[in-house]
Amino acid sequence: MLLPAPSAFSVVNSRGENVVPLFSSSYSSILKLSPARNGGGLVISASKGGSNTRPLTGVIFEPFEEVKKELSLIPTAPQISLARQKYSDACEAAINEQISVEYNVSYVYHSMFAYFDRDNVALKGLAKFFKESSEEERGHAEKLMEYQNKRGGRVILQSMIKPLSEYDNEQKGDALYAMELALSLEKLTNDKLLQLHKVAEENKDVQLTEFVESEFLGEQVGAIKKISEYVAQLRRVGKGHGVWHFDQMLLHA
Repeated sequence: MLLPAPSAFSVVNSRGENVVPLFSSSYSSILKLSPARNGGGLVISASKGGSNTRPLTGVIFEPFEEVKKELSLIPTAPQISLARQKYSDACEAAINEQISVEYNVSYVYHSMFAYFDRDNVALKGLAKFFKESSEEERGHAEKLMEYQNKRGGRVILQSMIKPLSEYDNEQKGDALYAMELALSLEKLTNDKLLQLHKVAEENKDVQLTEFVESEFLGEQVGAIKKISEYVAQLRRVGKGHGVWHFDQMLLHA
């Protein structure tokens, strides 16, 4: 808390006479220099003859009164978060659901990586792409976990669904089939993020809405655009030699 400085100062002698005005205003504050009791120097003191305590904006801030309510809300039980403030149970549950979504998508991408990395498939570019995608989704899950802890929530991990292990498709081929599946997963993730954002808005959680917007939504739209282009390219090249060229493009990207 900042205290207002005296608005006028002057130097006076021991008889109370004004010797040197330092500065002045409508306030009658003065700086007094008087001899010390032992005669070995001067004693400096400040005084204020008047003040204006009227609020300039009409907003009165009384910290010691207002803080009493917050002080009474601080939990004493060791198992309860001290940092939690205006964080609803609905938002906490929605964050945990999104963590589960991110981990499940990461799990599927990791399965795709393992498939394309096989010696009898040997599409190293696709393997690299899906491995990086898996790590990215896992990173999203961890970012959400860190946010949950920051807001005073509790992370509750859920079981993950077993992904496919085979991605070969007689009609489309494995590369196109896997990429179309990836596009569907990215759109599903985007839908879930928008639901999380809606929960935050309904609970008037401005911090959570800003977090989702700044950390996830823009990136998700970009990922959907990129994978859509990959699907279009794979549809053009078909199942033959063009897949190998596409794979090399991913490998050296």
